[in-house]
Amino acid sequence: MIMARDKLPATRRWVVKIGSALLTADGKGLAREALSGWVEQMASLVLSGHQLVLVSSGAVAEGMSRMGWQRRPTTIHELQAAAAIGQMGLVRAYETCFQKHGLHTAQVLLTHDDLTDRVRYLNARSTLRTLIQLGVVPVVNENDTVANDELRFGDNDTLAAMVANLVEADLLVLLTDQNGLYDADPRHNPSARLITESRVDNALLDEVAGDSGSGLGRGGMQTKVRASRLAARSGTATVIAPGKGENILTRIAEGESLGTLLVPTQGPEAARKRWLAGHMKVRGRLVLDQGAVRVLRESGRSLLAVGVKQVSGHFSRGEVVSCVDEVGREVARGLVNYNAVESAKIAGQPSSRIEEIIGYVDEEELIHRDNLVLV
Repeated sequence: MIMARDKLPATRRWVVKIGSALLTADGKGLAREALSGWVEQMASLVLSGHQLVLVSSGAVAEGMSRMGWQRRPTTIHELQAAAAIGQMGLVRAYETCFQKHGLHTAQVLLTHDDLTDRVRYLNARSTLRTLIQLGVVPVVNENDTVANDELRFGDNDTLAAMVANLVEADLLVLLTDQNGLYDADPRHNPSARLITESRVDNALLDEVAGDSGSGLGRGGMQTKVRASRLAARSGTATVIAPGKGENILTRIAEGESLGTLLVPTQGPEAARKRWLAGHMKVRGRLVLDQGAVRVLRESGRSLLAVGVKQVSGHFSRGEVVSCVDEVGREVARGLVNYNAVESAKIAGQPSSRIEEIIGYVDEEELIHRDNLVLV
């Protein structure tokens, strides 16, 4: 599947990532005027009906500036300290700017382990979804103060792509200090031409993507290409755009051709099915009554506990279970919101009784429709 810019779906859920080189005025503290400009555009998007998650670099660079360090630290503990120091100023700057537009923000710090562990994945997803529904703008960053080399995303482009998967974003916008992706390095080749649009699986992208030109961030065009392919797993399109462009975000929202558009090769539904079917092992089974089977097949709705007749297997919250009809034919698979013991207790019961039965309620659905695919 490939789409022209004018055929992109109406994008309502965005993940916007702003890189270190843009945010830190070439390492001389936060570029507060520029930050205020991006916030103004993001606020305009939210107030016009878009849902937005912000992934922001800049914590380490801001910490370096506050400490008067001229070079990026090389030891993990110094990097973690710089991130902890800089995060204070970064979050305060965003909070102040968004409040001017009547919007609340929320800080969300993630590690790689948070998005690979199934329970943490669902927790992070539920939190972000709730914040979005409340009209709050989540400001996401890697939890540098606790992440080690094994748990790092490696760069915020990758983090942004994984957040796009997490919230099933329509569009991932990677703001950079370049105009987009070129067919050659524009810093050395004046004949280099901007790639305005491409499929994410285009092999040419690997040949032309270069490394980061600044010493502030960990991401270059190579990481942006990889991030676009990761985002495409959930059917998300990616725009690599010049962050210093005037009203860049609002112009993208209006459909203007800016930067480089990298489009997925499959739609969100197909991508979701492929992910659930191919990457997770079934840990249990739910036997559904005829009404629940009909609702899943004909209406595409979530699975409620009231429609479950029997629970088998040993599974934890966030693991994949198989949903079968009363004669054992598989109907669907999905990520379950309660473990096997809890699921067995609430099976056949209305959602209103979940808290009464097991002592808490996390989700009204046993399996949310966004985490369920028919088979």
